[in-house]
Amino acid sequence: MYTIIGLGNPGREYENTRHNIGFKVVEEIARIVGISELKSKSKHSAFVGEGLYEGHKIILAQPDTYMNNSGIAVSIIMNWHKVHPDHLIVIHDDVDLDPGQVRVREGGGAGGHHGVESVIIHTGTTDFPRIRVGIGRESVAGDVSAYVLGKITAEEKEILDPAITKAAEAALAVVSRGILFAMNHFNA
Repeated sequence: MYTIIGLGNPGREYENTRHNIGFKVVEEIARIVGISELKSKSKHSAFVGEGLYEGHKIILAQPDTYMNNSGIAVSIIMNWHKVHPDHLIVIHDDVDLDPGQVRVREGGGAGGHHGVESVIIHTGTTDFPRIRVGIGRESVAGDVSAYVLGKITAEEKEILDPAITKAAEAALAVVSRGILFAMNHFNA
């Protein structure tokens, strides 16, 4: 069983923001796999859907906590379903990648991403696969919070829509073919 969690912020005011790319990738995976909707599960502090992909059970989730507290929901889901860290896939935006770039990592630090930092704190590990979707940044220095919480422009949408599909395919490749295959195939 694999758990795929997209990071983002709940609520209408955050829809279509750069910081919610993880949510969009999970929605694309749900579409590919045929999960009709993610349902609110208060016991998980998340919207959750379950399905099968190439013989593997998958759980998709979008935390119902704000980005900086994503680890709360991730920890609850991992404990409830007894998910081993190498079967947890976290998907998130990354300001340090050019818009549209997708990178698969086996583990590592938070890289300044507060949602990933929360996941690391609450799960007690850095050893979980993650898929990073580049959103770029406005400037090299300074606080990026206003930028990541900004709405995706029409020009960015043209670049990010294919990246969302690619990230969904990368997550499903981790499930079906393993992390090393996904890294070699999608990081090329």
